[in-house]
Amino acid sequence: MSKYSMIYQVVRQVPKGKVATYGQVADLANLYGKARLVGYALYQIDISLSDIPWHRVINAKGEISQSPARYGADHLQRSLLEQEGIKFSPEGKINLKEYLWRP
Repeated sequence: MSKYSMIYQVVRQVPKGKVATYGQVADLANLYGKARLVGYALYQIDISLSDIPWHRVINAKGEISQSPARYGADHLQRSLLEQEGIKFSPEGKINLKEYLWRP
């Protein structure tokens, strides 16, 4: 199984209304210390065709990792999370104590 396949397998398990961090996904995919690789893998997904809930993966600060290369997907990610009931602070952070997935 490829590294990306292992990452996607973990991300598919994150339930609606919860989030995981890039590092957490890496650890669960047995790719310790490879949080950036998780980001690269999720960037490769065609979000219009995929069943992978990419939007549920955020950074360790509880924030959406902003990237100009995502062509507006940062705003889409927040919108999708809010539709699942996840609340953001005025600073744009998610309370990980409340919303972090604990498999």
